Amino acid sequence: MPVALLALALSAFAIGTTEFVIMGLLPDVAGDLQVSIPSAGWLISGYALGVAIGAPIMALLTAKLPRKKTLILLMIIFIIGNVLCALAYTYNLLMMARVITALCHGAFFGIGAVVASSLVAPGRQASAVALMFTGLTLANVLGVPLGTWFGQLFGWRATFWGVAIIGVLAFIALIVSLPTNKEEKPVHLASEISALA
Repeated sequence: MPVALLALALSAFAIGTTEFVIMGLLPDVAGDLQVSIPSAGWLISGYALGVAIGAPIMALLTAKLPRKKTLILLMIIFIIGNVLCALAYTYNLLMMARVITALCHGAFFGIGAVVASSLVAPGRQASAVALMFTGLTLANVLGVPLGTWFGQLFGWRATFWGVAIIGVLAFIALIVSLPTNKEEKPVHLASEISALA
């Protein structure tokens, strides 16, 4: 099993955790930022909107980049977004930070799945993609409850600092382990737009 698959799974774990952990922290966030819990709940919708909008936009913006560079760039956006979440001192800033964090989500999983399948022999491609998405499953089973517990113990901002640190570890792992594929076929924007249509 290539180490790069573990790097992709770690990245998926970080992304999945930051997406869902806010649910367990809503009362803490609402109290700290002086908004109602239903208003704080819009932070979940804001992230979902960022994913929906960000996936096609990021796919188009990064279409000419090599996949390794694209995944690394998306992790940088993810780290910056989580740091901004941890530093946000108003509800509006936190919403903006959540949307920024979400921009990388859909594109990372789409490109990551392609990269994961390219790391193994043809007969093991489905297993490679499944291994990467195991990170997302573990985010729901372990990351979210641990992140919620951590945030309730040390403050909700600590959870986002923690996820940002996991993002940095994933970023380093991607740089070190992902191979540079010299034979990648360039993506044509016209075909991407027609597929979107």
